Amino acid sequence: MQIMKPRAGTSILIIYTGGTIGMVHDPVTGSLVPINFSHITDHVPELQKSGFSIKSVSFDPVRDSSNIDPAIWVKMAETIEENYHKYDGFVILHGTDTMAYSASALSFMLGNLQKPVIFTGSQLPIGLLRTDGRENLVTAIEFASEQENGKPLVPEVCIYFDSELTRGNRTTKFSAEHFDAFNSPNYPPLAVSGLHLKFNRDFIRYGDADKKLIVRKKFDTNVAILKIFPGMGRSLVQSIINTPGLKGLIIETFGSGNAPTYGWFIEDLRNFIMKGGIIFNVTQCHGGSVEMGLYETSRDLLAAGIVSGKDITSEASVTKLMFLLGNCSSRQEVTDCLGRSIAGEIS
Repeated sequence: MQIMKPRAGTSILIIYTGGTIGMVHDPVTGSLVPINFSHITDHVPELQKSGFSIKSVSFDPVRDSSNIDPAIWVKMAETIEENYHKYDGFVILHGTDTMAYSASALSFMLGNLQKPVIFTGSQLPIGLLRTDGRENLVTAIEFASEQENGKPLVPEVCIYFDSELTRGNRTTKFSAEHFDAFNSPNYPPLAVSGLHLKFNRDFIRYGDADKKLIVRKKFDTNVAILKIFPGMGRSLVQSIINTPGLKGLIIETFGSGNAPTYGWFIEDLRNFIMKGGIIFNVTQCHGGSVEMGLYETSRDLLAAGIVSGKDITSEASVTKLMFLLGNCSSRQEVTDCLGRSIAGEIS
């Protein structure tokens, strides 16, 4: 773990998409309204002392995170693409509910990324006295500014929340109540904040500095999730796999990838695959990995041609499948890429 001091003099672009962090109480109505981020230092005066060159852009209209969709992911990526050579790093302010989906999506979209893209937000509006938003924003900017020998220390899509900087496509939201709302169950933090910023250099991905940024903007949303549960009936399964246009199915299975061995269940999944569908096996557990074939209850899934999600998060599995369906030229290419890491999302 390497300790670094914050570096002043760098340029950071804040991209406000919406969410709790950007809200203050209107003095007239008392309602929560979005702040004007061109006056962000009025709300976070600590930034005036930072020495950073900070600019901001706001989406119009701003989006509650429950209304985020692939079109917004494309808008985020295009904003970064248009400003990529103007700034040293990017901080995206986003609602917490779907932040892990957006961070995962951008990690796949931004190929050959060489600069930090850090998502953050808050559980309480930035205009409240006890808000966690000020610390999250200030520290996210500090992490986005950190360089060594003129190169960013964390050139990844990350999430910063409550003292931990984690890889975006390894992170999941697990609390709607506490300030430590996010967790990276299967991968260590890339950095932590305390009295100093400490970087876990061995776990940070560093790409080829000679390659140019490539932004891929296509998603195919013809996917579905089937969460396995005791007593699940065939009519439910068939209603999902027979959805018109469905190309990919994520099954959230028990433990290390286990599912019922009912004959009808395996038959229906096999038929979906034979018709050209793709099935991705992801564990329901908060931590751990799918190990298909380890138990008898997953051997049939393996034999049917279902792809193991290993230790991928649910959020990353959805965005990865939509991304691959939108950008790969064949079904075989999709299944090949599903089973291996393309942006550090699986071990």
